Amino acid sequence: MDFIETMKLTFLVATLTTIILLPIGIVIGNYLAFSNNPLRPILEVLVWMPLVLPPSVLGFYLLIAFSPKNALGAFLLEHFHFKLVFSFEGLILASVIFSLPFMCNPIKSALSSLPSSLKEASFTLGKNRIYTLFFVLLPNIKPAILLGCVTSFAHTIGEFGVVMMIGGNLPGQTRVASIAIYDEVESLNYPLAHQYALTLFVICFVLLLAIFYLNKRLSTPKSVL
Repeated sequence: MDFIETMKLTFLVATLTTIILLPIGIVIGNYLAFSNNPLRPILEVLVWMPLVLPPSVLGFYLLIAFSPKNALGAFLLEHFHFKLVFSFEGLILASVIFSLPFMCNPIKSALSSLPSSLKEASFTLGKNRIYTLFFVLLPNIKPAILLGCVTSFAHTIGEFGVVMMIGGNLPGQTRVASIAIYDEVESLNYPLAHQYALTLFVICFVLLLAIFYLNKRLSTPKSVL
C-alpha cells in the first residue's frame, strides 16, 4: 500500500511540474531565442544554473528562503497561511525550478533554428507576435516541445536532493519514490528498494524510447503522391 501511495504521489508531482513548466518554458524559450536585450545572458545563465549546481545547494537556499523563520516564508505564512517548507506545494515549486532547463532549453534551441522567413511572412500578413508564436512557430517545433515535456517529467520523478531538502520525507505528502529508495536502502530493505528503482528505470526507459520514436516520426518528411 505504501508503494502504491508513494508512486501515485511521485507521478502527481511529475505531472503537475510538467504542466506548470510548459507555458513557462514557451515564454522563456521564446524570449531567449529572439530577444536582443543585453540582460538576456543573465536570464540564460539562471535557466542553466540548476543543471550545474549540486541539487543540495539549490535545495538549501530554497529551504532558507521559504522557512517561516525568514522574511519571505514568514510573510507567506502570516498573510496567506501558505507554507512551502516540508509541504506538497513546496515540493512542486522546487521541482519546477530544478527542472526548468529541461523544458526551456529544447524549446529555445528549436525556435532559434527556425528560418526567420516564417516570422517575417506572418508579420507581413498582419499577424501579431502572440499569434505568430502559437500558430506559426510552435507547430513547427513539436518534437522539441515533446522532448521538453518528457525530459522534465522523467527528471522530476528521479530527483532526490532538492525534493529531500525542501519537501522532507512525509508519507503521503512529500515522500516520493527517489526518497523512498534511499529510506529502504538505509533500512536494508533491498527488495522494496529494488521495486521502486526498477519501476522508475522502466518508466524512464519507456518514456525516452517513446520520445525517440515519435521524434523520428515527426521529423521524417511525408512523401507527396
